[in-house]
Amino acid sequence: MANNGVKEPLLSDSLDPAARKALRQLNKRRFRRCRSAPPTDLDIPETNGNISTPRSESIFGNIHPSFKEVATCLAVYLGVGVIIFYLCRDQIKGQKTDRILDALYFTIVTMTTVGYGDLVPNSDLTKLLACAFVFSGMAVGALILSKAADFLVEKQEVLLVKAMHMHMRQKVGPAEILKEIEINKTRYKLFLVFFLLLIIIILGTIFLVTVEKLEIIDAFYCVCSTITTLGYGDKSFSTQAGRIFALFWILTGTVCVAQFFLYIAELSTESRQKALVKWVLTRKMTNLDLEAADLDDDGSVGATEFIIYKLKEMGKISQEDISLVMKEFEELDVDQSGTLSSSDITLAQSS
Repeated sequence: MANNGVKEPLLSDSLDPAARKALRQLNKRRFRRCRSAPPTDLDIPETNGNISTPRSESIFGNIHPSFKEVATCLAVYLGVGVIIFYLCRDQIKGQKTDRILDALYFTIVTMTTVGYGDLVPNSDLTKLLACAFVFSGMAVGALILSKAADFLVEKQEVLLVKAMHMHMRQKVGPAEILKEIEINKTRYKLFLVFFLLLIIIILGTIFLVTVEKLEIIDAFYCVCSTITTLGYGDKSFSTQAGRIFALFWILTGTVCVAQFFLYIAELSTESRQKALVKWVLTRKMTNLDLEAADLDDDGSVGATEFIIYKLKEMGKISQEDISLVMKEFEELDVDQSGTLSSSDITLAQSS
């Protein structure tokens, strides 16, 4: 990355002629803050300086759409898997307990790609079914990873920030908490998933020692090989109680591990982005930068042009993004005045 003494502008491309013309018209008006903004989905009421969450009228009356989507896909996948592998139970060999439980356990192990080997397909039909279920299971797992797990973590962010400030004996209001969450969002998610992962590892190890009667090293080894989907198969859940526990534990553990490494990668990317933003905002402007920022070629740089230029340097927007936005503006600006009014919006909607 260049230093502050850089002579060349970071951006050399410019707007197309049509966009330049529209921007020239826009710059005739002073840049000012918007007096209002559309409401956001996040609405946290304040009660005596604390953040309170409104209660729903029923248990299922306020379920997040992500939960509904994930729960439906997971229920369909597991239901179909149980039916198919129950009917094909005689074509699966290995350590068996209850027929329905084994079918559900086999479906979960296949979906999470753990594949212990304690239950394996023993015919051409079951082998082909296992191939189909492992690919579809990975798709369902990706859906869970992107929606349900992320949503659960976000719900705990406010509690984590409040707990940290309570530990330091600092009183913060809702605005300060939301601001801190927004700034350190990925870091808090990483901490929460890490703590959850520790709990899952400890619970799994204790259960394998007490119920499956494994040595503590073997239990920890089984836990690690399971949640990382390594699944050697020399240690697994062989009892009926163990497989009931595994139905929930395997799915939760594998998702948490995937989420943990996803947040590590996201935090690394976010750190690089913040470093770029800091460099863009602290480096000295040159005459070449001024020329590159003068998008409408009028010899001066307005606030709108400066903001667009800096955002492009930061990588927040691209030339294509600007062109698309300017195209939409031109379509809404029916009277070609360079500004939008209620009459423009009305005419644009009626056309």
